[in-house]
Amino acid sequence: MVFYFTPRGHGPGPEDWLLYMGADKYENEDLIKYSLPHDVWFHVDNLSSAHVYLRLPQGKAMADIPKDTLEDACQLVKANSIQGNKTNNLAIVYTPASNLRKSADMAVGQVGFHSDSLVKRAQVQRRLNEIVNRLNKTQVEKFPDLAAEKAAWEKEQAGMRKAQAVAQRRSEKEEKEEQRRQQDMLDYKHIMRDDAMVTAGELREKYGTAEDYEDDFM
Repeated sequence: MVFYFTPRGHGPGPEDWLLYMGADKYENEDLIKYSLPHDVWFHVDNLSSAHVYLRLPQGKAMADIPKDTLEDACQLVKANSIQGNKTNNLAIVYTPASNLRKSADMAVGQVGFHSDSLVKRAQVQRRLNEIVNRLNKTQVEKFPDLAAEKAAWEKEQAGMRKAQAVAQRRSEKEEKEEQRRQQDMLDYKHIMRDDAMVTAGELREKYGTAEDYEDDFM
């Protein structure tokens, strides 16, 4: 079972931020495995807590998270930590899900990081009940097929990359064709040089009659 929450910043269309978390540490294992690479993972620093994820809209990065959406995520993590919920001035760590590292020797629910430089920290001074209560009112319980969801997303991404590659090749082909047209025009201008042109007046001065011109041409 996965719990979904609607944070501030959530809305229809491209600006659709969504918070979610597992019911227990065993479910967290599935979330670690099947979260999308651009999802952002939140956890209380150095304390036990829920693993909360923020799903970003397409095209957004961790640096684009609105301040109020970030505050909602941090408050949700704090509220779902037995010790952290009672602690003031609490540190929350967050990082892209693609930065999570899981090895066979780690305990259930435990994770590490591929790069510490991608881990950010936020301070939560105290629990804000108005935020936590509002989030809890939006809670929805679902039983998603996480593996199928990720597979569908990966297929969609592959299709987008293929379409972009096709568009890129088409653009490069059109650019090369335009360069050839421009070069052909330059070559044509060289052929039609002014110093190689003969006017009708010059022809009349050189040839008295059309028959004279034809005789000279032959």
